[in-house]
Amino acid sequence: MKEEPIINVAYAVVFGCIVVLGLPLNAVSLWILIQRHRLKSPSAVFMINLALADLLLVLSLPMRVYYYATGTWSLGVFACTSMTMLFHNNIRASAIFITFIGVDRLLAVVFPLRSRHLRNTTNSWKACSLVWIFLLVVNTPEAVYFSRNMYNNNQTTCFVFPADRTGPKTTIYMQACLVLTLLSVNMFSTSMVSWKLHQLSTSGQMIDNKINVMLIFAMNLVMFVIFFLPFTLALIVSNVTTIYATMCLASLNCCFDPLLYYFSLDSFWKKEDNPGSSSLKLQVSKSDLRAGETSGMK
Repeated sequence: MKEEPIINVAYAVVFGCIVVLGLPLNAVSLWILIQRHRLKSPSAVFMINLALADLLLVLSLPMRVYYYATGTWSLGVFACTSMTMLFHNNIRASAIFITFIGVDRLLAVVFPLRSRHLRNTTNSWKACSLVWIFLLVVNTPEAVYFSRNMYNNNQTTCFVFPADRTGPKTTIYMQACLVLTLLSVNMFSTSMVSWKLHQLSTSGQMIDNKINVMLIFAMNLVMFVIFFLPFTLALIVSNVTTIYATMCLASLNCCFDPLLYYFSLDSFWKKEDNPGSSSLKLQVSKSDLRAGETSGMK
């Protein structure tokens, strides 16, 4: 029992550090994405939504810091449930939007001509809208479950749930399937892009920043393996201590996503006045890709 206050202080320190680091990083990133890159590419649209999801998570963390530091909660069940749902939303939204970014890069590198009609900002916004609707549908029954099964079901505790009530089993298994499926998609995208770049290299075609192209996919895989997968597996095991530890780890994801924006967008800090230019840094030369795809169709 004496260890609990120490653990709570540790949680407060970890979440506090994430707020201090993640709030300015995501706020500045979102401002740059909207003001300078706007809707000039599908990847920019996905990154704007990813930054928004991360910012919502960061804005919810001060309440966790307050609770773990003081051990009291006076904002009621609704506020506690809302903060819990924001965290779960970030895991799902981040996993989906990061996968969208990877698939967009896959289409741009491997199928630049055939995917041209798919890779536009209109379709990107439609996809993002469907994601938010999906999250709302999933959150509704999950929020009802948490509000009914909160520990002691009173207004003095928050973020504390019995081991057998960590969430609806259907939702937990759905999240596990979602994360594992998206991880598989990212692994497939990475292998396909790697194969295409190797094919272009051996054919003597020039590739701009080949290493950095693969770095984007490597970052995506690392985020899944380190941030998303452990928390999801902990929910299945229903070990409360493991859940809280992996929850802290998963929250760190919002501090690393800005690196993805920097490496993915061309001249991230500079405003691009040409709306027709590709806003993707680290891309393969268009002429090389055209030649590569044409040769691949023969």
